[in-house]
Amino acid sequence: MLDSRISILCLDDHPLVREGIILKIDAQPDMKVVASAATGEEALELFWQHRPNVTLVDLQLPTISGLDVIREIRRREPEARIIVLTVYQGDEDIHRALQAGATTYLLKSTLPDDLIRVVREVHAGARHLPSDVAMQLAARASWTSLTAREMDVLERIAAGMRNKEIAAVLGISEETVEVHVRNMFGKLHVQDRTAAVAVALRRGIIHVH
Repeated sequence: MLDSRISILCLDDHPLVREGIILKIDAQPDMKVVASAATGEEALELFWQHRPNVTLVDLQLPTISGLDVIREIRRREPEARIIVLTVYQGDEDIHRALQAGATTYLLKSTLPDDLIRVVREVHAGARHLPSDVAMQLAARASWTSLTAREMDVLERIAAGMRNKEIAAVLGISEETVEVHVRNMFGKLHVQDRTAAVAVALRRGIIHVH
């Protein structure tokens, strides 16, 4: 007999989180977790093996990032339905996940019953964003994006490097680094390096693992 339940793949590197999600989903009469994974590599293998209706993806993973998992699944399976379930709540995190191909974006503070409802909605073809997530994404429109080089500089500032060290690592002059820093400060609406890193972390532009 054909199983008509919604099949779900759960990707999260925390065993307790995975087990909690599985317990909640498998208690539903119309859905079942067909596979779970702790790493991106494992999740990709299991996705092609099971072809789940819906995939739950955490963004913070030990090797391949959640974003890369989403991109790879959507590259080979453009109709795949993917729900991000993460602690990352920055507007840049949300933007990148949706750009990568996520169907919707949930925070891990989401109530279990809301998660179940969203799984059903996504399976039915809906693409709604929760109101708090939608507000974050809308706020992003008022910011100017950093260039790839400004991102390089910012990540090294976050790592504690000074301009001279950044110049040496990136193979550019110290004066050029200073120009990037000034431009970056303007885009982030800050006056110093500490504030730049704080804003970038809050918005999900960078992450410190």
